[in-house]
Amino acid sequence: SPTDGKIFGAQAVGQKGIDKRIDVLATAIKAGLTIFDLPELELTYAPPFGSAKDPVNMIGYAAMNIAEGISQNIQWHQLDDELATGKVILDVRNPGEVANGQFREFLHIPLDQLRERIGELDASKEYIVICHSGLRSYIAERILKEKGFG
Repeated sequence: SPTDGKIFGAQAVGQKGIDKRIDVLATAIKAGLTIFDLPELELTYAPPFGSAKDPVNMIGYAAMNIAEGISQNIQWHQLDDELATGKVILDVRNPGEVANGQFREFLHIPLDQLRERIGELDASKEYIVICHSGLRSYIAERILKEKGFG
């Protein structure tokens, strides 16, 4: 819920470990946890095989940023309507990722080049930033806002 952070459901797409994430989210829902609790969950991990922050923690951070108005988000089914308003897709994935599949009508600037190439962007346009998992999109969104983009 946008007002109190209540989690009503979850869905995920993936392969390895996706069942664990859904189990954690189902348990969080049953326990009455909110999006504000997810970043603080202590989940097991082995340093050689995973990161200290689980994807469930990261989902919590992302949801908090949206709920608090720090970050904006659109859903896949809203993309065509957003593009119809003149917004432009800015793909910040690496070239190898883009070669595996790309969006129509997009501008590609890898995140590690965005600060150097910011002059290639039209400040009068709004951008929908995409990447593989969301982290680079968030960083790119912060860079764009810092540089005065809406």
